[in-house]
Amino acid sequence: MIAQLIGSLTGLATSVIDSKTQIKLTEAEIKKKQLTGEIDWDIEAIRGTQNSWKDEWITLLFSIPLILAFCGDWGNAIVARGFASLEAMPQWYQIALGGIVSASIGMRSVSKFFGAKK
Repeated sequence: MIAQLIGSLTGLATSVIDSKTQIKLTEAEIKKKQLTGEIDWDIEAIRGTQNSWKDEWITLLFSIPLILAFCGDWGNAIVARGFASLEAMPQWYQIALGGIVSASIGMRSVSKFFGAKK
């Protein structure tokens, strides 16, 4: 009788351990797929920009306020008004703009930042 009880408890313990092991293996497989997907996304972003002017265009657009900031009061006023206008834009537009820029230059971490903005 005690042997049967010990056998049943051992079987139950083994079943619990097997279940936990399977959960951990499944979680590891999911993490592996996520990492692979993120790496694939970066590779495709790099391939997409090889014959594109997107990077140069984005760099030029971001350089304009930088250059105007060194042009005295009139340049600073233009930059300040421009950024005030952008800040007044709807949040969805700001997020979309951030997503366009980050996707254009393949910056997944920036995409995550703009996607999490509230």
